[in-house]
Amino acid sequence: MSSRWSSWYLIALKAAMGLLLILLVALFWVLFESEVEEQRTTLIADVLWLEQGINFHLEGNAEFLEQLSGELAQEKDSRSLFRQRAGYLLRNNPDVLQIMWLGPSGSVVDFEPAVKLPRLGVDGIGGERHALALEMSRKLGKPTYTDAYSTASGWQFEMYVPVFVDGKYDGSLVVVYSFNSLLKHLVPWWFAEKYQVRIVDEDGSVLASKMRAGSATTPINYAIPVDPPGYGIVLRVDAYRASGSFVEVLLTTLVIALAVAVLLSLWVMRRHIQRRLAAEQAYRAEYAFRKAMEDSLTVGMRARDRVGRITYVNPAFCHMVGFSEDELIGASPPMPFWAPEDQEKSRAINEAVISGHAPREGAEVRLMRKDGKRFDALVYEAPLIDADGLHTGWMASIVDVTERKRAEELARQQQEKLQFTSRLVTMGELASTLAHELNQPLAAITSYTAGCLNKIESGVFSPEELKAALEKLGVQAQRAGKIIRRVHDFVRKSEPKLAPCNLVEVIEDSIGLIESAARLAGVRIVREFPSVSGELMGDRVMLEQVLLNVMRNAIEAMGGVPSERRCLTLQLAQPDDQQVQIRVVDRGPGMPPEVLENLFTPFFTTKPHGMGMGLNICRSIIEFHRGRLWVEENPESGTVVVISLPVIQS
Repeated sequence: MSSRWSSWYLIALKAAMGLLLILLVALFWVLFESEVEEQRTTLIADVLWLEQGINFHLEGNAEFLEQLSGELAQEKDSRSLFRQRAGYLLRNNPDVLQIMWLGPSGSVVDFEPAVKLPRLGVDGIGGERHALALEMSRKLGKPTYTDAYSTASGWQFEMYVPVFVDGKYDGSLVVVYSFNSLLKHLVPWWFAEKYQVRIVDEDGSVLASKMRAGSATTPINYAIPVDPPGYGIVLRVDAYRASGSFVEVLLTTLVIALAVAVLLSLWVMRRHIQRRLAAEQAYRAEYAFRKAMEDSLTVGMRARDRVGRITYVNPAFCHMVGFSEDELIGASPPMPFWAPEDQEKSRAINEAVISGHAPREGAEVRLMRKDGKRFDALVYEAPLIDADGLHTGWMASIVDVTERKRAEELARQQQEKLQFTSRLVTMGELASTLAHELNQPLAAITSYTAGCLNKIESGVFSPEELKAALEKLGVQAQRAGKIIRRVHDFVRKSEPKLAPCNLVEVIEDSIGLIESAARLAGVRIVREFPSVSGELMGDRVMLEQVLLNVMRNAIEAMGGVPSERRCLTLQLAQPDDQQVQIRVVDRGPGMPPEVLENLFTPFFTTKPHGMGMGLNICRSIIEFHRGRLWVEENPESGTVVVISLPVIQS
């Protein structure tokens, strides 16, 4: 019985609160409608007042001009009188842009202000609108208005006042009005604070407006025709959204807050239960979502406690190592998936993680699947924090990088083959010039040998003569051997090997390989080698390959320039203690911007039979040496290839 009474009591309270809310809403609606009606009545009265003010203003100006037209007919110095009265009207009426005095034929007699000229064009002086207004004012004998027209400075209209002398039409006075200036001049500040004022034509186009920036309007508005000028022009006024009274807002807020508080007191238990059920449902949904997300990952996930025991693994990790979840949960170091040959490394990484010194960049280890197969994995460890902010263990993500390492090794081998092929191609292209260069010392050796034999056979010789000839023969033999050694070192296939080397010697050896080709092309090679400190860690052959490729491109680029400009300059500079720069400067025609942008793109070439891989290989070699390669424009015409390399720090 008590439970039943409580139920009816709660229902009655709920019904009473519902009725109270309905009555409050009805009361607010009645008050709102009453306020809207009062605001609409005030708006209409204000609009009628403003429209009457505009009419009085325009009619007053019309009367002033009618009086002026009569005085112009009687005054001898009519121009002076026109300018005096026109100036007075302009000073006291900012909405008037210009006053014109037209003769009987419609030509301009005078106008003020003098700095402004009358409108021209189809609707200007002599146009259709002007002719119609003149005709109407002449026939009616009273002021007439034109319809609105648009100009660069806004919408305007005109008023025509006829001038009669002894009952005969003698011209017209024309006043040009600006709609914007009319509103600005005639709408008081208090009116603009309450309403948005606009003048619109019969098509709904806004001709002028005066409004408060950033204020929103209400549906309360009123429109009234503006006559003059007529032609369907309407004065439209919209009320701004007024801010409510502080007391009204406060009372309304307190009443609503009281009603809400009573409802909350009745529904608190129900809402509490609903929230708890919703939280449990959200937890289940979140758990299912996270479980599905973790199960869909291809990255292995593994959680461990503070001592290293596994507390969680996802399916991806189980698939990666071949062990089931039951076999892994609770396992402690050494783990069953640690490779025996890598046990020490795995144990050291595990101890570093447990002690809180997990490497931020991850650790690469070799792991073992259940079937004994090995694979390379990259392991990232992060602290595992619970809901209370306590460190409870470690969460690891494991990525199988075996295929990636295999691909990287294959790419490295392909790059080495490509570099070696590039060297062979370069040497093949230089073969003729090297053969010519080698032919000279061989011919000299043959000549000196024949001379010595002739001396010996004749029996007339001295040891000094043979000694001098044999010394020259030895010099030429050394020269030929040096050429062969350079070619052999350049084309031999070997693993990249970084070793201390002298950059000047590398450049000189490269020049020795290209010098004969430069001579045949008529190119002078200029060396600018100031003293540089420190040695360079690099592979001599690979660096020679870069320099040879760049110098050969420079020589080919200067093939079409005059012979006196064919100069290849090699500059060596050291901007700071950490790097050294090689600048290969040619005096060729240079490169257009679109070629410079794609210069290092694979397979992009400007040569008819080029492969487009030379500069790309060169940049890869320089980046292998932890350096940079880029191209600049030569201010004196041509191109500058800049190679920046790090030096050995002492």
